Amino acid sequence: MAKILNEIHNILLPKVCFGCNARLSSGENVLCTVCRHELPLTDYNYSDENPVDRIFYGRIPIKKAASFLVFSKNGVVMNLLHHLKYKNQEQIGGFLGEWCGAEIKKEAKLKEVDIVIPVPLHPRKRKKRGYNQVSLFAQKIAMTIGSNYRDDILVRTVNTKTQTKKDRQKRWENIKDVFDLTSKASVNNKHILLVDDVITTGATLEACATALSKIDNVQISILSMAVVP
Repeated sequence: MAKILNEIHNILLPKVCFGCNARLSSGENVLCTVCRHELPLTDYNYSDENPVDRIFYGRIPIKKAASFLVFSKNGVVMNLLHHLKYKNQEQIGGFLGEWCGAEIKKEAKLKEVDIVIPVPLHPRKRKKRGYNQVSLFAQKIAMTIGSNYRDDILVRTVNTKTQTKKDRQKRWENIKDVFDLTSKASVNNKHILLVDDVITTGATLEACATALSKIDNVQISILSMAVVP
């Protein structure tokens, strides 16, 4: 009966690809096979220097950085992240997290990670959206690499406006003092993997890392769903 009801539901409300809006075939999830093969993976790892590392040089001490996808306007990645953030499609974060986790599972340096932390949303924005778009992605990563997921260490204390049209300096001025540690941040001597959705200038992650750097003897690595070249 459940299978019949599911088939009826798929006929009345067919699942579509979040990349190209085509109807998904049986066995496909979130993306059709064509869009999945066209996704621009970065192939950045945690062993070799890459362009994401260089974004943070001279700004904040981090151990290593990487991104899963290359972001471009009007591409599949932009469509995915738009639906994730603004169309109530939280499962996209889980889909990308499982895929990314499978890709980085054998990274030796990530086996040293103790805690995975998502970049937090302000409580007001989280309430409006219903979820943090980074959380499920970060949870899947933590599960894959055998680390603890924590979203109670870092908080966003100021509800800032969107930064999409700001340059690097204005982004930093807008974001530099909006993150802080909670009373539960007793995580000295840990290696933290800080996770975000898109890296543009790196200002948000820099501000988060600045707050986390107050923890004694902390090491910080970075991972994002996508990076703007």
